[in-house]
Amino acid sequence: MPQKVEPALGYIGRKTLAALKGLHKVSILINEVFEWTLISPLRGKPPRFHATVKEMVKTGYESVLVVVVIAFFVGAILALQSAYQLKKFGAMIYVADLVGVAITRELGPIITAIIIAGRSGSAFAAEIGSMKAQEEVDALLSMGIHPIRFLVVPKLIAMMIMQPALTTFFDVVGMFGGFTLSTTLLDVNAASYFNETIKALQISDLVTGLVKAWAFSVLITITGAYHGFQVNAGAEEVGRRTTASVVTSIFMVIFFDLFFTTLFYYFT
Repeated sequence: MPQKVEPALGYIGRKTLAALKGLHKVSILINEVFEWTLISPLRGKPPRFHATVKEMVKTGYESVLVVVVIAFFVGAILALQSAYQLKKFGAMIYVADLVGVAITRELGPIITAIIIAGRSGSAFAAEIGSMKAQEEVDALLSMGIHPIRFLVVPKLIAMMIMQPALTTFFDVVGMFGGFTLSTTLLDVNAASYFNETIKALQISDLVTGLVKAWAFSVLITITGAYHGFQVNAGAEEVGRRTTASVVTSIFMVIFFDLFFTTLFYYFT
């Protein structure tokens, strides 16, 4: 019996220590990121403006088409699935309520975050990981340039601005997709659908979605940066860390989505 218990306890101990070590590294990264983002500008070290604008173009502008196309189809699918049940009760007009509220509060923020995690979060990890593998990060340190300020802060600021903007695009286009399908295939009156959407939506629905989007932008950026900085070997590890960043980002987005949904449910 002891011969079976000791390896099991050793395995649990090693995994626990590895998790604690990783948590310690993440906490150090978060502390440095927010120090360089919030405190350093007050000390005369502002973020790199041109790099931030460049990151905004890459994470935001270049993602608009993907977000818009997916949003339209998600809205149309949601309207069709809603109608499948609501037509049994002769309440087709309430498709507008379900599409509007579900997209603004839930689907808009979380699907946009998953798209950006796969597109931009992975790019963050790959870029930083490649620089780490080629010792470019060490070169920055030798020149007196802090890698967090140089690499991470522009990405974080760009994400905090563009993620809510992309979520807003998703909300509008997703509701338009539901509107288009409802007024064509489901024979819902266009004016009635529009008025019902306006009546169903509240400011709290929009604020809830945008708060989630902002929080997800921070999660995705820090997760990508963390996995990028953990690269120590060559290209193979860059690939593994890039994949891990996407998986971790999606997991964290869904976990914190549950947290925020529960929070807003009880306090709004």
